[in-house]
Amino acid sequence: MLKLYTIWEEDYELPEKKWYAMEIHQVCQELNSDLHQGLNQEEANERLKIYGPNVLKEPPPRSLFSMFIGQLKEILVLILIGAAIISGILGEWEDSIVILVIVMLNAVLGVYQENKAEQALKALKEMTKPAAKVVRNGMVTQVDAGELVPGDIVLLDAGDFVPADARLIEAVSLRANEAALTGESVPVEKDPAMIAAGEVPVGDRKNMLFMGTIITSGRGKALVVETGMNTQLGRIAQLLQETPLEPTPLQRRLNELGKTLGMAAGVIVALVFATGLWRGEDVLDMFMTAISLAVAAVPEGLPAVVTIVLALGVTRMSQRQAVIRKLPAVETLGTATVICSDKTGTLTKNEMTVTQIYTAGNFLQVTGTGYQPDGRFLNQQGNEIAPLTDRNLELMLLGGLLNSDARLEATEKGYRVIGDPTEGALVVVAAKAGLIREKVEKTYPRLAEIPFDSARKMMTTFHHIDGSIQSFTKGAPDVLLARSTGVMTGQGIEPLTGEMRTRLLQINSQLASQGQRVLALAVRRWPEIPAGLSPDTAEQDLTFVGFYAMQDPPRPEVKEAVAVSGRAGIRTVMITGDHQETAMAIAKELGIWKQGDGVLTGAQLDQMDDQQLKEVVNRVTVYARVSPEDKLRIVAALKEHKHVVAMTGDGVNDAPALKRADIGAAMGITGTEVAKEASDMVLLDDNFATIVNAVEEGRTIYDNIRKSIQYLLSCNTGEIVAIFSAILLGLGSPLTPIQILWLNLVTDGPPALALGLEPPEKGVMDRPPRKPKEGVFAGGMGINIVWQGTMIGLLALFSYWLALSWGRTLDEAHTMAFVTMALSQLVHSFNVRSMDQSLLSIGLGTNRSLMYAFLASISLQVAVVLIPFLRGIFETAVLRTSDWAVVLSLSLVPLVAVEISKLLGKLIVGKKGRL
Repeated sequence: MLKLYTIWEEDYELPEKKWYAMEIHQVCQELNSDLHQGLNQEEANERLKIYGPNVLKEPPPRSLFSMFIGQLKEILVLILIGAAIISGILGEWEDSIVILVIVMLNAVLGVYQENKAEQALKALKEMTKPAAKVVRNGMVTQVDAGELVPGDIVLLDAGDFVPADARLIEAVSLRANEAALTGESVPVEKDPAMIAAGEVPVGDRKNMLFMGTIITSGRGKALVVETGMNTQLGRIAQLLQETPLEPTPLQRRLNELGKTLGMAAGVIVALVFATGLWRGEDVLDMFMTAISLAVAAVPEGLPAVVTIVLALGVTRMSQRQAVIRKLPAVETLGTATVICSDKTGTLTKNEMTVTQIYTAGNFLQVTGTGYQPDGRFLNQQGNEIAPLTDRNLELMLLGGLLNSDARLEATEKGYRVIGDPTEGALVVVAAKAGLIREKVEKTYPRLAEIPFDSARKMMTTFHHIDGSIQSFTKGAPDVLLARSTGVMTGQGIEPLTGEMRTRLLQINSQLASQGQRVLALAVRRWPEIPAGLSPDTAEQDLTFVGFYAMQDPPRPEVKEAVAVSGRAGIRTVMITGDHQETAMAIAKELGIWKQGDGVLTGAQLDQMDDQQLKEVVNRVTVYARVSPEDKLRIVAALKEHKHVVAMTGDGVNDAPALKRADIGAAMGITGTEVAKEASDMVLLDDNFATIVNAVEEGRTIYDNIRKSIQYLLSCNTGEIVAIFSAILLGLGSPLTPIQILWLNLVTDGPPALALGLEPPEKGVMDRPPRKPKEGVFAGGMGINIVWQGTMIGLLALFSYWLALSWGRTLDEAHTMAFVTMALSQLVHSFNVRSMDQSLLSIGLGTNRSLMYAFLASISLQVAVVLIPFLRGIFETAVLRTSDWAVVLSLSLVPLVAVEISKLLGKLIVGKKGRL
C-alpha cells in the first residue's frame, strides 16, 4: 500500500498491463473486485487515496508573482518605469519614487483582478465536471468521474464519455468513437469476448474502452483498470495542450480600440509636448506631462475590467443554474431572438408518472405522483383492483419494467430515478404493484436487446418467460401499431384489423390531447433468439398489448418565463419528439402556441424541402414528433432569416444542432457528455426559465461592460481636454504628472470595476434584442463619452483658471483642478449607471459596490489634500473654505447636467410617441 501511495505522490508512470489479453475473471481477480457488487464505498475511498484522483495532470496555475511580473510588462507600465528612471537621473527623486509606487499599486490591483477572474473561471470549470454511473455496494449510483478507481464497475450508454480505461464485461451493440486516441473517426465495434495475445495497437483492442472516447451507440458494463495519468490518454497527456479561453467579440473589438487609442495618444502626446516647448515650458515638466497624458489617454485598465466583469458575471449566471462554457456566449445571449426548447424536463418538471394504463379494452387509473412507489390501481368504476391478478395488466407492468434500463433508488430525500425519466415512470408503476426490479431481473434476466434509438423510436428486449423466449418492444404507439399484426384482448390474442388499429390510434390521440405522453407495449414469442438480431427481424409481427399514459406537468415558473421572453422580443419555439396533441396541450398552457401560430410534425418536415421550411419557419411555434436531425434543419431555416438562435439539447444526435445554433444549451441533468461538449452553456437544472434568466444576465453583463467603458473613456477624455486646452491657452498644465497618474489609479479603476457589478436595469427584458453587429458605442454612447468627458475637462480647467485669476499659488491652482477633476469623475460614475434612467428612479444605494468604491476614492482624494506628508508628494495645497465651495459646486455639475439631458430625452421621446 505504502509503495503505491509513494508512486502516486511522485507522479511515477506505472508499467502498462495487457488487460486486453486477459479473461475478464482474471482482470477482476487482479483488481480484487466483484463483477456484480462492484467495490464497497470504504474500499473505493481507500483506493482513491492510493491511486489518486482520476484526472489528467494540468499545468500548474500561474503564481501571483508571475501575474505581477506580467503586469509590469505592459507597454504603458514600461513607459512609466522609464519616466521614473529618467526623473531619478535628473535628480527628481520624489517624482521617481511616487511614479514607482503608483506603478506597484496599479500592478497589485491588476494581479487582484486577474486572480479573481481566474478563480471565478476555475470555479465554473469545477461545476462542469463529468459524472459516471458506477456500481458500488451492489447498487447503481452516480459519482464524480474523478472519484473512479481501478476495480470500479461503470455503466455506459450512448452519448457518454468513457471516464477511465476499462475492460468490457458486457456490451450490447456497443460502438465507441476513439478518434481522440487513434485519429480514426469511424466508431469501433466493441466485443468483451474478443481476447488478443501479444502486442495489440490501441485501436484494435476490441474488449477495452478508453478514457476520453465517446460511446456512439449501444450500452455496456465495464471494469475500470486504469485511471488518471495511467490511462492511454494520460500517457500522451504531455502532447495535449489546454485550449486557451476564446476571447469574446467585444474583447477583440476593445483590443483593436486600445491600439487605435494608443496611436491617437501618441499623436496627442507629441502635440502637447511640441506645444509646451513652443510656449517655453520646462522640457522635463513637459516630458513628464506628456508621458502621464499618454497613460491617461489609453485606458490600460479596460481589458482587466472587462475580463473580471465577464468572469464575475458568468459566476452570477452559474448561481442561477446556467454555466457558461464559452465566454462569447455571454454576448450572444443578449442578441438572441428565438429560443428553441425541448419539452420534457425543460418546459416540464421531468417527473413522469404513469396515470393511466389501457389494455384489453379497459382504462385503468393509477394513483400517486412522482417517484414514490405508492399508489393504487382503479378500474373504470373507480374500484381498486389487485394488479397482478389481471393477466394483461400484469403483462403491461412486467414488460415495461423488463424493457427499461432506469432504476429506482431510495435516498435520504426520498426516491430518485437513475436513468431515463420515462423509463423511470414504468419502473415506479411496476413497484406500485409489488414488482421490484432487482427481484424480477433475477427471475427473468435479459438475454438480448436492440437498444432504443430516435430514428426507430422503440426498444426491444428478450427474456425467458414461461418456458419460451419472449420479446418486449416498447415505443411510439403509431410505430408499434404499424408493426403489429395481433392484439391482446380479454379472450387472448386476436388479429389486429384495420378497424381496431384505427380505434387504438384514436385512443392514443385522446390520451395525448389531454397533455399526456403515451407509450405502447407489444410482445412476441420466439422458439429461440433470432440469428443476426436486427430491428428488421425482431420488430415485426408483434402483438399489441396496450398503452401507458404518463403525465409530466409544466414547471410552474415556465409560463412567466415564456411571457418575459416574449416581452423581450424573443420567440419561444417548442421542439419535441412527443405526439402533436401532447405538445399542443403543453404549448397552449404555457403560452408558447397562440391562435394563428403554426404546428409541424416530423412527417410534414420530411415532405418539405429547405426553401419550403424557410417560408413557414417564422410562423411555427410547435414542432412535434421530430428527430434530432430535424432540429438541425429548423435552426438553419431560422438563421436564414437572420435570427439569433438558442437551442436546447441532451442527446448524442443533438450535438450538430447545438453547434449550429448561436447558443447551444445542453441539459446538465439529463444531457449526455457529447451534448455538453458541443454546447456553449449548460443548464444545471434542465429548466427553460434558466435560459431566460441567462438572457437577462447576458444583457446585464453587456450593459455593465458598456457602462465601465463609458466611464473610463469619459474620464480619460476629460483629462486630455483639460490638459491640452490649458496648454493651448498658455496656462500650463492644470495637473502635475503625479496627479494624472493618481487620477488614473484612484478615480478610474475602482468605480469602473464597481459599475461592472451593477444590478439589471429596470426594463432590461422589456426591450428588443441587441443587433449582433451593433457597435459598442451604439445608442448614443459615443456622443455621451465626448460631451460628458469634455464637460468634466472644462470644469477642471475652469477651476484652474479661476484659482489663477484669484491670485492663488500654482500649487493651489493645481489642487483645485486636481480635486475638481477627481470629484467630477467620481460623481459622474453615478450618471453612467443608466443611459436614460434617472438616478432618483434607480436609487443611490442599489449598487453597494459603487458606493464603497466612491467613498473609498473620495477618502483617498481628500487625504492627499489634507495630510501634510501626502501633500508634499502629490504637490497639493490646503484649500480655503471658498475654494472647497467652488470645487464641490463644480463637481456636482455633471450629475445635474446629465440628469437634465435624461429628462429632455424622455420628453422628446414622449412627444414623438404622441405624434
